[in-house]
Amino acid sequence: LISRLPDPTPADVVDAVASGGLPPVVYYRDVESTNDVALALASSGVPEFTAVLADVQQTGRGRLGRSWFSPAGAGLYLSVIVRPEGLDARTPLITLAAGVAVALAIADASDLRVELKWPNDVVIGRPWRKLAGILCEASAVGTSDAVVVVGIGVNLLPAAYPAELADRATSIDRERGVWCDRPIARAGLVAGCIQQLREQVRRLRADETALVLDRWRELGRAGLDGAPVQWTDERGPCRGIAYGLGDDGALLVRHAGRQDRLVAGDVVWERLSRV
Repeated sequence: LISRLPDPTPADVVDAVASGGLPPVVYYRDVESTNDVALALASSGVPEFTAVLADVQQTGRGRLGRSWFSPAGAGLYLSVIVRPEGLDARTPLITLAAGVAVALAIADASDLRVELKWPNDVVIGRPWRKLAGILCEASAVGTSDAVVVVGIGVNLLPAAYPAELADRATSIDRERGVWCDRPIARAGLVAGCIQQLREQVRRLRADETALVLDRWRELGRAGLDGAPVQWTDERGPCRGIAYGLGDDGALLVRHAGRQDRLVAGDVVWERLSRV
């Protein structure tokens, strides 16, 4: 349940989403989790691509049960409602579509050369440094009320990640460096993420899935073309070579003389990840 009313949405965010023909953004200065609020809102029948934005998250979530550090003024904490009607078997590809959307939105807003790390991290540099993460959570799957909430966290300023992650995470402000004359406009990035997500989901619905996957492969090429990787599955620690992205979104790897498909879990790229 939503425990309190939202705060007035900042004027620049209102203008940015309105100019893009997007639904209004629901805004909170401080919230437990934007994903939780979005899941509750979805059940009330709000339009698809309605989004929840917060200045601070108290219990922001990342993949695999991790927390997402969400201090005030340092990051973009956004959750967008997607209704999987018409997607059917393509619904799991929303995660990859969201990765493409966020990467393109960041690149458009910052001119940074970003990449994708399977399944849903936006990274930059060598070794990879994490700029943004995505967490998709579904509700009422298989019913007419099905919804997928796409949670997006983008590090805008260095304070968006704890000191212990400083060698593995980064921010748009840090990467733009000395040639950055002013901080990136959060409102523009909010609208860009929602617009790009709407476009990638439209492609999935229009059976243009190959366009979404090919864009993901282009942005994630460094981690797909013969990159050594490590992961753990029911057999224990494994090591192999990543060689592609399957049409179902699986990471394709060669391991112990056979080909495997990874559909979930934590993968370390030996030459690209900083452990």
